[in-house]
Amino acid sequence: MKAAVVTAYGKAPQYRECAEPQPANEHEIPVDVLAAGLHPRVRMQAGGSHYTSSRETLPLVPGIDGVGRGGDGRLWYFMSLAGRYGSMAQRAVIDTRRSVVLPDGSDPVSVAATLNCVIASWLALKRRITFERGQNVMVVGATGGTGRMAVEVCRLLGAGQVIAVGRDPERLAAIPGATATALTGAPETIGRLGSEVDVVLDFLWGEPAATAMAALVAGRADLGRPLAWVNLGEMAGARAALPAGALRSSRLRLIGSGQGSLSGAEMASEIPAVAAEAVRGTFAVEPDPVPLRDVERAWSRPADSGKRIVFTPL
Repeated sequence: MKAAVVTAYGKAPQYRECAEPQPANEHEIPVDVLAAGLHPRVRMQAGGSHYTSSRETLPLVPGIDGVGRGGDGRLWYFMSLAGRYGSMAQRAVIDTRRSVVLPDGSDPVSVAATLNCVIASWLALKRRITFERGQNVMVVGATGGTGRMAVEVCRLLGAGQVIAVGRDPERLAAIPGATATALTGAPETIGRLGSEVDVVLDFLWGEPAATAMAALVAGRADLGRPLAWVNLGEMAGARAALPAGALRSSRLRLIGSGQGSLSGAEMASEIPAVAAEAVRGTFAVEPDPVPLRDVERAWSRPADSGKRIVFTPL
Protein backbone atom coordinates (compact mmCIF):
# COMPACT_ATOMS: atom_id res chain seq x y z
CA MET A 1 0.00 0.00 0.00
CA LYS A 2 0.97 3.66 -0.26
CA ALA A 3 1.48 5.69 2.91
CA ALA A 4 3.14 8.78 4.35
CA VAL A 5 6.31 7.41 5.94
CA VAL A 6 8.61 9.14 8.44
CA THR A 7 12.17 7.83 8.13
CA ALA A 8 13.89 10.53 10.22
CA TYR A 9 12.49 12.82 12.89
CA GLY A 10 12.24 16.42 11.73
CA LYS A 11 11.83 15.55 8.04
CA ALA A 12 8.55 15.63 6.14
CA PRO A 13 7.02 12.20 5.56
CA GLN A 14 7.52 10.68 2.11
CA TYR A 15 4.77 9.15 -0.01
CA ARG A 16 6.00 5.63 -0.62
CA GLU A 17 5.24 1.94 -0.51
CA CYS A 18 4.74 0.49 2.94
CA ALA A 19 3.87 -2.92 4.32
CA GLU A 20 0.25 -3.25 5.37
CA PRO A 21 -0.54 -3.62 9.08
CA GLN A 22 -2.28 -6.82 10.08
CA PRO A 23 -4.98 -7.39 12.72
CA ALA A 24 -3.49 -8.81 15.92
CA ASN A 25 -6.65 -9.89 17.75
CA GLU A 26 -10.40 -10.30 17.43
CA HIS A 27 -11.01 -6.60 18.20
CA GLU A 28 -9.02 -5.34 15.21
CA ILE A 29 -10.23 -4.97 11.64
CA PRO A 30 -8.72 -3.51 8.46
CA VAL A 31 -10.26 -0.40 6.91
CA ASP A 32 -9.70 1.68 3.80
CA VAL A 33 -8.71 5.12 5.08
CA LEU A 34 -10.87 7.88 3.60
CA ALA A 35 -9.59 10.88 5.60
CA ALA A 36 -6.86 11.64 8.15
CA GLY A 37 -6.31 15.05 9.71
CA LEU A 38 -2.94 16.79 9.99
CA HIS A 39 -3.24 17.98 13.59
CA PRO A 40 -0.50 19.76 15.58
CA ARG A 41 -0.10 16.55 17.60
CA VAL A 42 0.69 14.69 14.35
CA ARG A 43 3.38 17.20 13.41
CA MET A 44 4.96 16.68 16.84
CA GLN A 45 4.73 12.91 16.41
CA ALA A 46 6.53 13.10 13.06
CA GLY A 47 9.08 15.56 14.45
CA GLY A 48 9.91 13.44 17.49
CA SER A 49 9.01 16.26 19.87
CA HIS A 50 5.85 14.82 21.44
CA TYR A 51 6.25 13.38 24.91
CA THR A 52 5.34 9.93 23.56
CA SER A 53 7.87 10.08 20.70
CA SER A 54 10.47 7.96 22.48
CA ARG A 55 8.01 5.09 22.28
CA GLU A 56 7.86 5.25 18.49
CA THR A 57 10.08 3.14 16.22
CA LEU A 58 11.22 4.50 12.88
CA PRO A 59 10.14 4.24 10.17
CA LEU A 60 6.56 5.08 11.11
CA VAL A 61 3.33 6.10 9.46
CA PRO A 62 2.06 9.24 11.24
CA GLY A 63 -1.55 10.07 12.01
CA ILE A 64 -3.44 9.73 15.28
CA ASP A 65 -7.00 9.37 14.00
CA GLY A 66 -9.05 9.12 10.87
CA VAL A 67 -12.15 7.90 9.11
CA GLY A 68 -12.15 4.57 7.30
CA ARG A 69 -14.54 2.12 5.68
CA GLY A 70 -14.57 -1.50 6.74
CA GLY A 71 -15.13 -4.54 4.55
CA ASP A 72 -18.82 -4.58 5.47
CA GLY A 73 -19.27 -1.01 4.20
CA ARG A 74 -19.55 0.61 7.62
CA LEU A 75 -17.87 3.98 8.19
CA TRP A 76 -15.63 4.20 11.27
CA TYR A 77 -14.00 7.05 13.14
CA PHE A 78 -10.91 5.60 14.80
CA MET A 79 -7.98 6.61 16.98
CA SER A 80 -4.46 5.41 16.23
CA LEU A 81 -2.31 6.57 19.13
CA ALA A 82 0.36 3.89 19.39
CA GLY A 83 2.64 1.80 17.24
CA ARG A 84 4.30 2.33 13.89
CA TYR A 85 1.14 2.39 11.78
CA GLY A 86 -0.92 5.58 11.95
CA SER A 87 -3.80 6.80 9.85
CA MET A 88 -1.94 8.50 6.97
CA ALA A 89 -2.03 5.51 4.67
CA GLN A 90 -4.32 3.88 2.16
CA ARG A 91 -5.29 1.26 4.73
CA ALA A 92 -5.16 0.92 8.49
CA VAL A 93 -6.00 -1.60 11.17
CA ILE A 94 -8.34 -0.20 13.80
CA ASP A 95 -9.31 -1.37 17.27
CA THR A 96 -13.09 -1.41 17.34
CA ARG A 97 -12.99 -0.78 21.10
CA ARG A 98 -11.41 2.61 20.36
CA SER A 99 -13.61 3.45 17.38
CA VAL A 100 -17.18 4.38 16.60
CA VAL A 101 -19.44 3.63 13.64
CA LEU A 102 -20.57 6.84 11.95
CA PRO A 103 -24.10 7.35 10.61
CA ASP A 104 -24.77 6.85 6.91
CA GLY A 105 -24.24 10.07 5.03
CA SER A 106 -21.44 11.33 7.29
CA ASP A 107 -18.77 13.36 5.50
CA PRO A 108 -15.44 11.62 6.25
CA VAL A 109 -13.37 14.72 5.50
CA SER A 110 -15.42 16.99 7.78
CA VAL A 111 -15.36 14.45 10.60
CA ALA A 112 -11.59 14.01 10.28
CA ALA A 113 -11.08 17.78 10.38
CA THR A 114 -13.39 18.40 13.30
CA LEU A 115 -13.48 15.57 15.80
CA ASN A 116 -9.88 15.73 16.99
CA CYS A 117 -10.21 19.49 17.51
CA VAL A 118 -13.22 18.98 19.73
CA ILE A 119 -12.33 15.93 21.75
CA ALA A 120 -9.30 17.46 23.52
CA SER A 121 -11.30 20.00 25.52
CA TRP A 122 -14.28 17.65 25.82
CA LEU A 123 -12.12 15.03 27.53
CA ALA A 124 -10.52 17.62 29.79
CA LEU A 125 -13.88 18.85 31.06
CA LYS A 126 -15.54 15.44 31.20
CA ARG A 127 -12.71 13.26 32.46
CA ARG A 128 -9.89 15.28 34.04
CA ILE A 129 -11.86 17.62 36.29
CA THR A 130 -15.33 17.84 37.79
CA PHE A 131 -16.85 20.55 35.63
CA GLU A 132 -20.19 21.98 36.69
CA ARG A 133 -22.67 23.96 34.66
CA GLY A 134 -22.37 27.68 35.27
CA GLN A 135 -18.64 27.63 35.97
CA ASN A 136 -16.49 30.20 34.19
CA VAL A 137 -13.72 29.13 31.81
CA MET A 138 -10.73 30.86 30.24
CA VAL A 139 -9.28 29.33 27.05
CA VAL A 140 -5.62 30.26 26.57
CA GLY A 141 -4.71 29.77 22.92
CA ALA A 142 -8.24 30.26 21.64
CA THR A 143 -7.29 31.41 18.12
CA GLY A 144 -5.96 27.99 17.10
CA GLY A 145 -8.34 25.42 15.65
CA THR A 146 -8.48 23.32 18.82
CA GLY A 147 -8.74 26.36 21.09
CA ARG A 148 -11.57 27.82 19.03
CA MET A 149 -13.48 24.56 19.30
CA ALA A 150 -12.81 24.56 23.07
CA VAL A 151 -14.83 27.75 23.42
CA GLU A 152 -17.78 26.09 21.71
CA VAL A 153 -17.40 22.93 23.81
CA CYS A 154 -17.48 25.01 26.99
CA ARG A 155 -20.70 26.70 25.95
CA LEU A 156 -22.33 23.42 24.96
CA LEU A 157 -21.43 21.87 28.32
CA GLY A 158 -22.99 24.78 30.18
CA ALA A 159 -20.18 27.19 31.02
CA GLY A 160 -21.24 30.57 32.37
CA GLN A 161 -18.56 32.91 31.02
CA VAL A 162 -16.00 31.80 28.42
CA ILE A 163 -13.04 34.14 28.04
CA ALA A 164 -10.95 33.61 24.91
CA VAL A 165 -7.26 34.52 25.11
CA GLY A 166 -5.05 34.69 22.02
CA ARG A 167 -2.58 36.83 20.14
CA ASP A 168 -4.64 37.81 17.06
CA PRO A 169 -7.34 40.40 17.83
CA GLU A 170 -9.24 39.81 14.57
CA ARG A 171 -9.44 36.07 15.10
CA LEU A 172 -10.41 36.58 18.73
CA ALA A 173 -13.27 38.82 17.73
CA ALA A 174 -14.55 36.18 15.32
CA ILE A 175 -14.70 33.30 17.83
CA PRO A 176 -18.33 32.23 18.33
CA GLY A 177 -19.43 31.73 21.91
CA ALA A 178 -16.77 33.83 23.65
CA THR A 179 -18.24 36.22 26.21
CA ALA A 180 -15.01 38.25 26.43
CA THR A 181 -11.55 38.27 24.85
CA ALA A 182 -8.03 39.23 25.88
CA LEU A 183 -4.66 39.28 24.16
CA THR A 184 -1.95 36.97 25.51
CA GLY A 185 0.31 40.00 26.00
CA ALA A 186 -2.21 41.91 28.16
CA PRO A 187 -1.90 40.53 31.73
CA GLU A 188 -3.94 43.38 33.23
CA THR A 189 -6.90 42.49 31.02
CA ILE A 190 -6.48 38.78 31.73
CA GLY A 191 -6.43 39.42 35.46
CA ARG A 192 -9.49 41.67 35.34
CA LEU A 193 -11.60 39.42 33.14
CA GLY A 194 -10.49 36.27 34.92
CA SER A 195 -11.15 37.39 38.47
CA GLU A 196 -13.91 34.79 38.82
CA VAL A 197 -12.66 32.10 36.46
CA ASP A 198 -12.97 28.52 37.71
CA VAL A 199 -11.20 26.60 34.93
CA VAL A 200 -8.39 27.41 32.50
CA LEU A 201 -7.93 25.32 29.36
CA ASP A 202 -4.37 26.01 28.26
CA PHE A 203 -3.19 25.01 24.78
CA LEU A 204 0.00 27.13 24.83
CA TRP A 205 2.09 26.59 27.98
CA GLY A 206 5.46 28.39 27.83
CA GLU A 207 5.68 32.10 28.64
CA PRO A 208 2.00 32.86 27.88
CA ALA A 209 0.92 30.33 30.52
CA ALA A 210 3.25 31.74 33.16
CA THR A 211 2.11 35.29 32.41
CA ALA A 212 -1.58 34.43 32.46
CA MET A 213 -1.25 32.36 35.63
CA ALA A 214 0.39 35.20 37.55
CA ALA A 215 -2.20 37.66 36.23
CA LEU A 216 -5.13 35.45 37.18
CA VAL A 217 -3.94 34.89 40.73
CA ALA A 218 -3.16 38.59 41.20
CA GLY A 219 -6.63 39.50 39.98
CA ARG A 220 -8.63 36.94 41.99
CA ALA A 221 -11.67 38.40 43.68
CA ASP A 222 -11.50 35.54 46.19
CA LEU A 223 -8.17 33.73 46.65
CA GLY A 224 -10.05 30.87 48.30
CA ARG A 225 -12.01 30.17 45.12
CA PRO A 226 -10.63 26.99 43.47
CA LEU A 227 -8.95 27.39 40.10
CA ALA A 228 -8.23 24.34 37.93
CA TRP A 229 -5.52 24.97 35.33
CA VAL A 230 -5.67 22.21 32.69
CA ASN A 231 -2.78 21.99 30.23
CA LEU A 232 -3.64 20.44 26.85
CA GLY A 233 -0.74 21.56 24.67
CA GLU A 234 2.57 23.35 24.36
CA MET A 235 2.30 25.46 21.23
CA ALA A 236 4.27 28.24 22.91
CA GLY A 237 6.94 26.01 24.45
CA ALA A 238 7.49 22.87 26.49
CA ARG A 239 8.77 24.77 29.56
CA ALA A 240 7.08 27.43 31.69
CA ALA A 241 8.64 29.42 34.54
CA LEU A 242 5.73 29.23 36.95
CA PRO A 243 5.40 31.83 39.72
CA ALA A 244 5.80 29.96 43.01
CA GLY A 245 3.79 32.57 44.87
CA ALA A 246 0.78 31.88 42.68
CA LEU A 247 0.75 28.26 43.82
CA ARG A 248 1.04 29.10 47.51
CA SER A 249 -1.25 32.10 47.66
CA SER A 250 -4.30 30.63 45.96
CA ARG A 251 -6.21 27.39 45.48
CA LEU A 252 -4.62 26.84 42.10
CA ARG A 253 -4.49 23.23 40.89
CA LEU A 254 -2.35 22.19 37.89
CA ILE A 255 -3.59 19.27 35.81
CA GLY A 256 -2.59 17.75 32.48
CA SER A 257 -4.97 16.20 29.97
CA GLY A 258 -3.72 13.97 27.21
CA GLN A 259 -2.42 10.56 26.23
CA GLY A 260 -1.25 8.88 29.42
CA SER A 261 -3.25 10.90 31.89
CA LEU A 262 -6.30 9.53 30.07
CA SER A 263 -6.56 5.84 29.30
CA GLY A 264 -7.61 4.53 25.92
CA ALA A 265 -10.85 3.33 27.46
CA GLU A 266 -11.61 6.78 28.89
CA MET A 267 -10.98 8.42 25.53
CA ALA A 268 -13.06 5.85 23.69
CA SER A 269 -15.99 6.27 26.07
CA GLU A 270 -16.46 9.89 24.97
CA ILE A 271 -16.01 9.39 21.21
CA PRO A 272 -19.65 8.50 20.45
CA ALA A 273 -21.02 11.69 22.02
CA VAL A 274 -18.43 13.90 20.34
CA ALA A 275 -18.87 12.17 16.98
CA ALA A 276 -22.64 12.61 17.19
CA GLU A 277 -22.24 16.37 17.75
CA ALA A 278 -19.75 16.65 14.89
CA VAL A 279 -22.03 14.76 12.49
CA ARG A 280 -24.97 16.86 13.65
CA GLY A 281 -23.03 20.01 12.77
CA THR A 282 -22.78 21.36 16.31
CA PHE A 283 -19.04 21.67 15.76
CA ALA A 284 -17.40 22.25 12.40
CA VAL A 285 -13.80 22.89 11.41
CA GLU A 286 -13.37 23.78 7.75
CA PRO A 287 -11.32 21.04 6.06
CA ASP A 288 -8.59 21.61 3.53
CA PRO A 289 -8.54 18.31 1.59
CA VAL A 290 -5.17 17.26 0.15
CA PRO A 291 -4.38 14.02 -1.72
CA LEU A 292 -2.07 11.82 0.34
CA ARG A 293 0.42 11.74 -2.53
CA ASP A 294 1.04 15.47 -1.88
CA VAL A 295 1.97 14.94 1.78
CA GLU A 296 5.52 16.34 1.47
CA ARG A 297 4.35 19.57 -0.12
CA ALA A 298 1.43 20.03 2.29
CA TRP A 299 3.61 19.33 5.32
CA SER A 300 5.69 22.45 4.71
CA ARG A 301 2.70 24.76 4.39
CA PRO A 302 2.10 27.16 7.30
CA ALA A 303 -0.72 26.04 9.57
CA ASP A 304 -4.01 27.89 9.05
CA SER A 305 -5.94 28.11 12.32
CA GLY A 306 -9.17 28.53 10.36
CA LYS A 307 -8.78 25.27 8.44
CA ARG A 308 -7.43 21.78 9.00
CA ILE A 309 -5.48 19.86 6.35
CA VAL A 310 -7.07 16.47 5.78
CA PHE A 311 -5.33 13.84 3.69
CA THR A 312 -7.49 11.77 1.35
CA PRO A 313 -6.53 8.67 -0.67
CA LEU A 314 -7.02 10.25 -4.12
